[in-house]
Amino acid sequence: MAGGFANSDLGKRAELYQGRITGYFILACLVGSLGGSLFGYDLGVSDPVVGTFYRSSLSANLSLHWVGAGGVTSMDDFLREFFPTVYRRKQAHLRETDYCKYDNQLLTLFTSALYFAGLVSTFGASYVTRKYGRRASIMVGAVSFFCGGVVNAAARNIAMLIVGRILLGVGIGFGNQAVPLYLSEIAPPKIRGAVNQLFQLTTCLGILVADIINYFTERLHPWGWRLSLGLACVPATLMFVGGIYLPETPNSLVEQGRLETARQVLEKVRGTDKVDAEFQDLVEASEAARAVKHPFRNLLRRKNRPQLVIGALGIPAFQQLSGMNSILFYSPVIFQSLGFGTGAALYSSIITGSMLVLGALVSMATVDRFGRRALFMEAGIQMILSMVSDNNLPFCPPAAGATKNRVVVAVTLALKFGHGVVLSKGLAVLLVLAICTFVAAYGWSWGPLGWLVPSEIFPLETRSAGQSMVVCVNLFFTAAIAQCFLASLCHLRWGVFVLFAGLIVIMSLFIFFLLPETKQVPIEEMSHLWANHWFWKRIVLSDVDDDKPSNRTHV
Repeated sequence: MAGGFANSDLGKRAELYQGRITGYFILACLVGSLGGSLFGYDLGVSDPVVGTFYRSSLSANLSLHWVGAGGVTSMDDFLREFFPTVYRRKQAHLRETDYCKYDNQLLTLFTSALYFAGLVSTFGASYVTRKYGRRASIMVGAVSFFCGGVVNAAARNIAMLIVGRILLGVGIGFGNQAVPLYLSEIAPPKIRGAVNQLFQLTTCLGILVADIINYFTERLHPWGWRLSLGLACVPATLMFVGGIYLPETPNSLVEQGRLETARQVLEKVRGTDKVDAEFQDLVEASEAARAVKHPFRNLLRRKNRPQLVIGALGIPAFQQLSGMNSILFYSPVIFQSLGFGTGAALYSSIITGSMLVLGALVSMATVDRFGRRALFMEAGIQMILSMVSDNNLPFCPPAAGATKNRVVVAVTLALKFGHGVVLSKGLAVLLVLAICTFVAAYGWSWGPLGWLVPSEIFPLETRSAGQSMVVCVNLFFTAAIAQCFLASLCHLRWGVFVLFAGLIVIMSLFIFFLLPETKQVPIEEMSHLWANHWFWKRIVLSDVDDDKPSNRTHV
């Protein structure tokens, strides 16, 4: 089979793992997963590049990632103070559907500053995560995010806004680098998928909460936008305070040579002193980790080629190229063009955010039962159908009174959208249902799995470096799309929907042929998967000298 299988020896020691779900473990997961709420709240509260119309400034890092309709960059008070040109253009075209209305590079640069800051900071986060532990990076991220929220809420000019965005970006760079690793390492193998996806769930909840807050603060003139930005300090404070009591992962403690403490934490998290098998796996992995002096360079070795191609490059890039920027971020434009007022667009975005939360819950409930590949493949088909065709939508019921001649969404937009024409009620309902279907599929596949799979496939010796590459590539494509998407949309118009549908086909084939199933495989034994995969085994097994200590110490 294309996905490949592990051999019969895989996980024999894992069968000896013991433990139960303890209150200490639950507390660690809840506090650790708050890192997703930082990312989600910032996405929802401030990143639409002109909110209800300019949703395309982000990409989907949701994990993901979309922004709430009516974010502060769509609030008139905010635009008048910092971007008067955009405000005047918005007022001049209030009743028109114009692809190029918000094509403003300064405004997109303001948004992209966060992602460029996160991209750079994740390399510093890699050092902190490896040297001082996952918990230290989480707390550094919380402090930086708190400071960014304060500076943005008090901003008097664009310079202060950008400084605040940079601080927020540093917080996200540290948080996104450490939190998925923390959750994957603290979790037992049998429920690792569900536990890791708490990051995606809190991200989605952060977006939804931000949408609701923006809905009310938009009515608080002229300072409502300051309240929206300032409330970002709340999840940052909760994460920092919780982090004081957060245990370090046993994997990280072993990596630092603190073996006795690592065993004590492992026993406390698992609720049993019978942890010999799991602890031995950690110690053996740590011996290889300490031998590697240059983890980033080690990522380039042939034995790590699958993790590099799949985890560090392919999945984080494809997560941002899934089309969420056209479907999710631009959906408020569609809602506006359908004749909805601003309030209706906000309600629609809250409903769409709820779909993301629902998708995350579905993924948590099924990922360790059906596996990662099944969710990827099912969602790929559903997303393609949602992007291109509105026939037989699998998630939402058919619209009452819809015409029999259902057409391709892209053609509908080509004929009706972008010309100031209000779509008919039937077509409007069909487009909204297509958006619901797409968001739900993304919510249980590329959103959460885009963070889960990379965090579990890297060996301990390159795990912090690998996760930094994941965040770096993710934020790079996010920033690139943020800066270029609206200009591209202005020229390609409805063709972007066809473009992203084609990319989803490529993404699905990538997963089908190159990713083996990783469910319930201990992360310290993940190397067996590559050695028995139909394609990767020819590469990883040819690097026969990689396991020699003399070679590893001189990487």
